[in-house]
Amino acid sequence: MSAAGLAEARRRMARHGESEGAVLAFERSYAELEQVLESGSGGTIPESTIDPLTDVPSLEDHAPSDETLSAALRQVAMVKLNGGLGTSMGITGPKSALVVKDGLSFLDVIARQTLALRKQYGVDLPLILMNSFRTRDESLAILGRYPDLDLDGLPLDFLQSTEPKLRVDDLSPVDWPADPELEWCPPGHGDVYLSLSTTGLLKALLDKGFRYVFLSNADNLGATCDPRIAGWLVENDVPYVAEVCDRTVNDRKGGHLAVRKSDGQLVLRDSAMVEQQDEDAFQDIARHTTFHANNLWVDLRVLDRLLSDSEARGEAGIGLPILVNRKTVDPSDSASTDVIQIETAMGGAVGRIEGARAIHVPRTRFRPVKTTNELLLVRSDIFELDDQSAIVSLITHPDPYVDLDKPYKLVPGFEERFPKGAPSLREATSLRVEGDVTFGADVVCIGDVTVRASGRATIEDGRRLTGVTSLDRAG
Repeated sequence: MSAAGLAEARRRMARHGESEGAVLAFERSYAELEQVLESGSGGTIPESTIDPLTDVPSLEDHAPSDETLSAALRQVAMVKLNGGLGTSMGITGPKSALVVKDGLSFLDVIARQTLALRKQYGVDLPLILMNSFRTRDESLAILGRYPDLDLDGLPLDFLQSTEPKLRVDDLSPVDWPADPELEWCPPGHGDVYLSLSTTGLLKALLDKGFRYVFLSNADNLGATCDPRIAGWLVENDVPYVAEVCDRTVNDRKGGHLAVRKSDGQLVLRDSAMVEQQDEDAFQDIARHTTFHANNLWVDLRVLDRLLSDSEARGEAGIGLPILVNRKTVDPSDSASTDVIQIETAMGGAVGRIEGARAIHVPRTRFRPVKTTNELLLVRSDIFELDDQSAIVSLITHPDPYVDLDKPYKLVPGFEERFPKGAPSLREATSLRVEGDVTFGADVVCIGDVTVRASGRATIEDGRRLTGVTSLDRAG
């Protein structure tokens, strides 16, 4: 491949102000990328090498006293992964700035959840964002609405590393004069471990007596800093725990944990790590019964030792497996230069930490908003924010299935077609919209609802929808 490409990448990263640790970590990932491309494979976990994860302890079986919960929560800091722009949903700024419920953004909800936990348990729970260079300013402006979030000696955020996007043809850093910022990308959320260290935040947290860090995505409204999990960690002296939820047919393509046969170590297998002949086994929800919720709790002392050992070997990071992400340099322009972004996933650390465990949690802890279908669900009357700003469901049956047509796929188009808010979905089992329809106020969906329109159409205020509704241009 390209020794010259790696040398140029190193020069650009140094000129960009990246830490030496970030450069060394990129160098290791680059070498692994070369091996993967040369062999035409790599990074897979064959089904024959793993056993399904079974006998997972349940959070529902753990009910310590409030005093125990408070003592445990005092040892926890919370980091929200906040580097995403939500470009797949048509968002130009931080995805976490999107209004998601009751006029509040993800970050507003997270801030309120944090302050509620502090008040309830009498603790100074830190809220810290891992931002990218594209999300920092707007995100901190939102948190600035909550001055009580500030804790002496700790920042509200730190920046993850950046690395060059690489040309597919020769693995050299791409040039894109039309927008030089697009030449750079974050190295995936696995960078959180190294960036905690290189920014000095890991040491600051340890010096202040924090033992654990809770890591989760900013767009997962269910991922509150649950003190019951903190109590379980402390009680069982666990160095790392990954939250897992029951797998359904809708989750069959999501990553799951498994047990490596050779040594009994937990490993994370994402869809990109599955060999072709193992696809059926990977998607078999009776075999692999849980999925990885990407909510993690990590012992900061263990992380510090791993990073120190790596540094002593002249390396950086904790050796997470790479993910090869193929894109165009401008994600909005399919004709722009083909590039590779080398990424790592923070969940890959489960295979690097001896004694890592999983804990079974209720589905309520997994409430991501990745599409406008999910955004409509969360904004609907199915959910509300309780007095702790936790998102709670008001129905006892499964969430309705939502499938919105192409005009709704990006947030601007979605907002235009729901100008008076989401329809009522409490009595719905499904909502399918085929065509381009604008919904009026107080629309109610009952049972299985399909709305079809051959042209631009409108549903008038207060309409009750059941079965199939066909609209002309006038609605």
